[in-house]
Amino acid sequence: MTKYLAGLGTVLAAALALTACDSLPGSGGGEAALDIPDVAAGELSEATMKEVTRVLSSDEFEGRMPGSVGEEKTIAYLTERFKAAGLKPGNGDSWTQEVPLVEITGKNYAPLSITGKDTDLSFDFGDQWVGVTYREDAATTLKDSELVFVGYGINAPEKGWNDYAGVDVKGKTVVILVNDPDWQNAALEGPFNGKAMTYYGRWTYKYEEAARQGAAGALIIHETAPASYGWNVVESSWTGPQAYPQYGDNPPATTQMNGWIQQDVAREIMKAAGQDLDALTKAAQQKGFKAVPLGLKASTSFASDVRRFTSHNIIGILPGTEAPDEYVMHTAHWDHLGHCKPAPDGDDICNGAVDNATGTAALVALAEAHAKAGPARRSLVFMAVTAEESGLLGATYYAANPVYPLDKTVGGINMDAFQVAGPAKDVTVVGPGKSQLDQFLDAALKADGRVATPNPKPEAGYYYRSDHFAFAKRGVPMLYIDGGEDLVDGGREAGAKVAADYTENRYHGPKDEYDPNWDWSGVMSDLQLFYRIGRMMAMSTSWPNWNEGDEFRGIRDESCAASDSGC
Repeated sequence: MTKYLAGLGTVLAAALALTACDSLPGSGGGEAALDIPDVAAGELSEATMKEVTRVLSSDEFEGRMPGSVGEEKTIAYLTERFKAAGLKPGNGDSWTQEVPLVEITGKNYAPLSITGKDTDLSFDFGDQWVGVTYREDAATTLKDSELVFVGYGINAPEKGWNDYAGVDVKGKTVVILVNDPDWQNAALEGPFNGKAMTYYGRWTYKYEEAARQGAAGALIIHETAPASYGWNVVESSWTGPQAYPQYGDNPPATTQMNGWIQQDVAREIMKAAGQDLDALTKAAQQKGFKAVPLGLKASTSFASDVRRFTSHNIIGILPGTEAPDEYVMHTAHWDHLGHCKPAPDGDDICNGAVDNATGTAALVALAEAHAKAGPARRSLVFMAVTAEESGLLGATYYAANPVYPLDKTVGGINMDAFQVAGPAKDVTVVGPGKSQLDQFLDAALKADGRVATPNPKPEAGYYYRSDHFAFAKRGVPMLYIDGGEDLVDGGREAGAKVAADYTENRYHGPKDEYDPNWDWSGVMSDLQLFYRIGRMMAMSTSWPNWNEGDEFRGIRDESCAASDSGC
């Protein structure tokens, strides 16, 4: 754990300056032409995609919560499928890599009480606020903690921006806006890349910075547009068991309590403080904003059940022929939320069929296809990672403790939630223009007769919300590609409608369930694209890098310079 924590601290510090690139280059954006061999289409099984997705998202797997019976069933099932596909164990003689975690389940929540200035407000847990602790304590009590509005809660020295300047928040509770100050910009320009969310806009960063500032509590104000999801997602994701890394003897700074409040709750609190939320938000969007003490105090309490356990990444490998010690990575997270807030019909299992039984099934289907085609020049690795829903924990642990050296990992593809609404003319590229892997993507798209579309919602910060990010932070070029937005049947209007329906009605809820009536034709087209990209990388002699000027280029260059072999 010491190695993991030391490395993670350095990487997270470096990640704070990350920016998103959401415009497509003309032809891959690379500095030099790469060795990109032609490859034949893969023999991909739609039956495999259907069956693996159906099984993993069945109630029997109980929502695939790390550390649960659902994990045991997932490990057994994926090991069986990887073995049958023709893979070999990916961690020596083992199919798994241990990932030490702690599970904290809050219970017996008191209301969030706001007092002072002749104010006595009380807000109910779940409907109006949610909160968790990262500390392994049996009881958490926040009592009369002074409230301070800190705008977007950003401390970015390289941008000359510090929402904490001139204010001491030690022992206090900070109230924070979601996303970046310039998220409403129509263009990708501004101090924080305009509408393209940076890492500073992610809730993970905001809690980390609040802890570094010594805050006792941190409350993010939920707003659907800048969060890119509704309160239902917050409530289902932040109630029930929560998994975190086992921190060991030298834990990083943490608050007593991190949480979210409904926007209407925030308005009521600001009114009680003699402030206006809209006016404060407008002020917080300007450089030089000064934090505002609210003259109110927050109190709440809850108990926690603490369980330390070991979860697992599941790894298989198809060894290469000529360069078996060079690796092409395929990742997808196997975990989901387990039992969650019940739907109106009483269903309380968040099955995670789309998110991400589909991506996990893709690992199996791709492994089968590559094995049928025969070993490639380089080794192909297929890894189902744990605890993505808890903050990319499995991928982050692997990147800090790699089974295969990162300087010998050529690059990779991450798969998270396939679109099951039929074929699309395009694919959505999250973070295009970042690396020379775009040249492989361009070649595969040309072979399949499709086009790439830049992420239509850069404000959602998707680049920081899936497992490829853990590898990118350590310099490994990774592609993250979603299903297309321009559907063959209905075009972009239909695509937007499908995406909105999923986000509003199924994402992180009990109704993300397998449907035998899904149209898998678009999934299989996307899978063929992933097959070609992976096969091209595995047959190539080139080492793709991040493009010159990209934030990850220096990390990769330093890693390669220190290596006697590999990149």
